[in-house]
Amino acid sequence: MTDYLIGVDGGGTGTRVRLARCGGADLTEIAQATGGPSALSRGIENAWTTIDGVVAQAFAAIGIDTIPMASCAIGLGLAGVHNKEWAAAFVAANPGYAALALDTDGFTTLMGAHGGQPGAIVAIGTGSVGEAMLADGSKVEVGGWGFPAGDEASGAWMGLRALNHIEQVLDGRVEGGAFARDLIDFCGGSRDAVQVWLGRANQTAYAGLARFVVAHGDTDPVARAILEHAGREVASIADALDRSATLPLALCGGLGEALRPWLPAATLARCVPAQGDSAAGALRMIRQRLQGTTQ
Repeated sequence: MTDYLIGVDGGGTGTRVRLARCGGADLTEIAQATGGPSALSRGIENAWTTIDGVVAQAFAAIGIDTIPMASCAIGLGLAGVHNKEWAAAFVAANPGYAALALDTDGFTTLMGAHGGQPGAIVAIGTGSVGEAMLADGSKVEVGGWGFPAGDEASGAWMGLRALNHIEQVLDGRVEGGAFARDLIDFCGGSRDAVQVWLGRANQTAYAGLARFVVAHGDTDPVARAILEHAGREVASIADALDRSATLPLALCGGLGEALRPWLPAATLARCVPAQGDSAAGALRMIRQRLQGTTQ
């Protein structure tokens, strides 16, 4: 018997869990928890370890010390699910949850943002992706190719460009201002330290530099150019999702709100607030899977 539903949003920066009781037409959320990254690119075992740890936190919040997996159905929206080998390996490693539904974090973000109804989202966090559900129930996906080849407008995409700027500043190829100084200090303060930082950097590390881009966007021309370019990339994704520009569009993810001021006016005019987040969408997804529905 399924007593609990679990919704998981797992990305390259963090993991968010929503816990709900089964029963009735509406979901009754009883706990939330957050933890570290659980993108599949970090390894299947690491992803499950992180997810189970965050789920355990949610159950601990309601006084249950051990996850009652046999009584739980879990829905997961994870970064990296586009890699079908990773996705299959993740499902095969299910540690014992009674039911499991897995999709991309983009799809669960879409489900959360529009309550399972037609609409479009551009999710911008560590990575980026666009998703839409059309009126006939069909799905459209744009982007989501992964860093560094894709993920335009994402935190990692911005961080990579910011890092390239300080490389040029340290070389003396271009002048640098407060933006460059803050980045160089964060990466160790010298050319040698930046080289060490680069040797250790992954997608999450590059995304950690995006906050400097946002902070200096109003005062530094390089940071401003990165943000303006990001805004154009978001618009391009949104246009490809919905050529008619009639679907409601939600900007989601940790950088969605920060990029609003940098969007073209026509794209900004289409934007509506998201009804819920990716973890809420994952809850909706697993409930629908148990009910045998698609909407």
